[in-house]
Amino acid sequence: MLLCRAEPLAVRPPAHLLRVRLLLAPAGAWSVLVPEDKPWRGGPESVAEVLSGWGSAIAIGTDRPVLSLWWEAGRTGFALAGGFRRTVVYAWDAAGRPAGEPDTMRTLSARLGLDPVLDLAELERLTRPDADPAVDGEARLLALVALLRRAGLALPPGLSPGESADRLRGAAGVAPGVETLEWSGRRDAVRAGLDAVERGRLGPWVRGPRARLLGAAQVAAGAPLLAWAAHRRRPGWAAAGAVLLAQGAASLAYDRARARR
Repeated sequence: MLLCRAEPLAVRPPAHLLRVRLLLAPAGAWSVLVPEDKPWRGGPESVAEVLSGWGSAIAIGTDRPVLSLWWEAGRTGFALAGGFRRTVVYAWDAAGRPAGEPDTMRTLSARLGLDPVLDLAELERLTRPDADPAVDGEARLLALVALLRRAGLALPPGLSPGESADRLRGAAGVAPGVETLEWSGRRDAVRAGLDAVERGRLGPWVRGPRARLLGAAQVAAGAPLLAWAAHRRRPGWAAAGAVLLAQGAASLAYDRARARR
């Protein structure tokens, strides 16, 4: 499950480039994405690595933070992507024992705009051992999601960490406002990127020297990242490279088209 602090209209274009069938639905002030296909893992990457790559791709495309939640084989965790910022990852084992950097919760609180005192104190409790065996990794992930309600997250009914993949897809499929996203070819992807630029809030970046500089930088960063990820069979990071490449090309094309009007 991926949670992006942006509306579905902004999430749709970069999510198209993931080349995976996804269910996209509004979740309060956020959007939620759930993989619809079962065989979405075909390489050596773990669930955490795949979702980190997807989250980075969408964060780059929306310029908003993306929180990826995962759970499997008794382990749970999350990855927080913030565009060009370093992705931070945190996890718990079946007994609720934490594994991650000490400052992860502070980073999470700051990037999501949570209360630096009250909310951060609750987040830091999730990193401490608990004598109660019921406070396992899944319970900690549920507590994290509950806390995010203060930041405007409202998950549709049935979408909750810990559910099986089939039940999660079933709940997402009937969520209010849900839509199915799937790869529809590079031409449609570029068209979606142009539409995002047209409707975006980029202001002076949309046209002119700064727009061309930004577009060129995205192309220059996306091309080698895409090549590296393809060579190493890293589909998640390949998606991030594809988003950079498509957005850079869309920005340059949009600037050129507008200049001719």
